Amino acid sequence: MAGGIGSRFWPMSRTVFPKQFIDILGTGQTLIQQTFDRLLKLAPKENIYIVTNDLYKDLVLEQLDVTEDQVLCEPSRRNTAPCIAYANYKISTKNPNANIIVAPADHLILKEDKFVEVMTTALNYTATNNALVTLGIKPSRPDTGYGYIQFDESGDSELKKVKTFTEKPDLILAKQFLDSGDFSWNSGMFIWSLSSINESFENLLPEMDALFKEQKDAFGTEEEAQAIDSIYSECKSVSIDYGIMEKAKNVFVLSADIGWSDLGTWGSIYTHLDHDDNHNAIVGKNVMLYDSEDCIVSVPKNKLVVLQGLKDYIVVESNDTLLVCKKEDEQKIKQFVTDIKIEKGDKFV
Repeated sequence: MAGGIGSRFWPMSRTVFPKQFIDILGTGQTLIQQTFDRLLKLAPKENIYIVTNDLYKDLVLEQLDVTEDQVLCEPSRRNTAPCIAYANYKISTKNPNANIIVAPADHLILKEDKFVEVMTTALNYTATNNALVTLGIKPSRPDTGYGYIQFDESGDSELKKVKTFTEKPDLILAKQFLDSGDFSWNSGMFIWSLSSINESFENLLPEMDALFKEQKDAFGTEEEAQAIDSIYSECKSVSIDYGIMEKAKNVFVLSADIGWSDLGTWGSIYTHLDHDDNHNAIVGKNVMLYDSEDCIVSVPKNKLVVLQGLKDYIVVESNDTLLVCKKEDEQKIKQFVTDIKIEKGDKFV
């Protein structure tokens, strides 16, 4: 899934060039390239499909060694359920018995061997069971930026039956979740068989499924793009979590420590960058800090920036735009972007 605009990572991530196509951490690879290479350890190149917005088709083809047929272009943003349904119907033309991994294009995973191990366990399970598996992350702190999954602790299996999903709780609730020991972070990665997820769409999102079913003969043909335009003009915007995962009775979670971050905010980037003696993370060649600590500063390499007296701040200059924001308020950046779009137009977003 590579169609998002990464608004919480503004101003570096913009509509025309979002974060999945950026080498955020200076590794020499963009996030989508890292994701693609990671999945090559589980599937052959020709079995990897990228669902993205029409705007990003050329970026995908520039950055990944894939064919045009592997790039599924959405004409508009309708959240993750239609995105997954599109991939399902495309995959069904190749292999109706497919076993599927769904992965966002912009996540960081440091322990790739462990990732391959847990994904293999999940794939083995979904190949022989009618189950929807979500990859859970063992929480390391009471983070309010993630969704949480509560699971049934009984049983010896690594896969646990899911009880509840909770979207981005407040800090008090997040602390309670952490203390209880039966919650995982929701990674947004899923594993299931094509037959299991199709059955869930039929039962839980029947109107959406009907739109795709009506056009099923167009998938894999020259009429596919026209069919998708028709479907998306009528399709509601629904997340896979709300539309299916929170309602289905056959949902399981496999929790693991895979060195995961969704890199959704500047605060998450901060934890993966080197820090100076005052715990500042600096991206830029000419940054001078005085009496400042616990900040993240990201500026163009040739820009001279002098900061004094800041504690726990985000300072980012990118695309001729400057952001100065308290780290504790980083979740407000998404609202800033909405306000900017309303008051200043699309130029800055």
